[in-house]
Amino acid sequence: MQAYHLKMPDIRTTSVVFASPHSGRDYSRSFVRRSILDEMTLRSSEDAFVDMLFSAAPNHGAPLLAAIAPRAWIDVNRSPDELDPALIDGVRKTAHNPRVASGLGVVPRVVANGRAIYRGKISRRDVTARIDEVWRPWHDALSTLMDDAVALFGESILIDCHSMPHEAIETISNPQGGRPEIVLGDRFGAAAAAEVVDRIEAAFTAAGLRVARNAPFAGAFVTQHYGRPVRDRHVVQIEIDRSLYMNEQAVRPNNNFDTFRALIDRVVADVTRIGRADIPLAAE
Repeated sequence: MQAYHLKMPDIRTTSVVFASPHSGRDYSRSFVRRSILDEMTLRSSEDAFVDMLFSAAPNHGAPLLAAIAPRAWIDVNRSPDELDPALIDGVRKTAHNPRVASGLGVVPRVVANGRAIYRGKISRRDVTARIDEVWRPWHDALSTLMDDAVALFGESILIDCHSMPHEAIETISNPQGGRPEIVLGDRFGAAAAAEVVDRIEAAFTAAGLRVARNAPFAGAFVTQHYGRPVRDRHVVQIEIDRSLYMNEQAVRPNNNFDTFRALIDRVVADVTRIGRADIPLAAE
């Protein structure tokens, strides 16, 4: 299985990189047959269409890295050692990890609402193959994109793009009033400089969207692993309320999709300006 799609701009004009790790939707027949769930249920943990929302990023000088393999098959926003002993043969229990305990390790045991993907366990060899075929190439590509941004611009700003179920924020209040529509996660300042997060928040706010930070989502492996603001490597996770652009039950775009995608395109244009610099040698 191919690990990712990478859309590059003709010329990189910004230190910003966009990545959509959970929008993969290549559900192979063998995977669906192996699961006790149907494909529609497997898709409940997918960040459906997020890659499409950010598809214009290369038009603004920024790369877009998008997953192909679905999150239910392997989760590239987890550490490769987040192995679930309740799912994988031969894995011993280690120190408590809440993500693994809930069935959301690097190879998930469940999809949304705790529904089991498999009947019984899977082999360690199978898990190793998924990590080697998908997880490692994804992170090799992500690391290269960030390293290249540092080389070109002296910094990298990774926008880690996700979506959240509407029900996840139904009980969350926003200090400015109303439920948040966007949640920015920077691990409470550990993954990105405050001024970077402030400007990203301003871009969404200017588009008329309500924004919260770090609750209920502060960022997972990617923000923790790659976010090093003291080394000019910033990572901000973006969670978008799915009800704004899709029918969550049917897993399809809703009537507002095109309008919302145009709005996100304007946000992307603003965000890329954060990392924009004049580099006269970029085309050579």
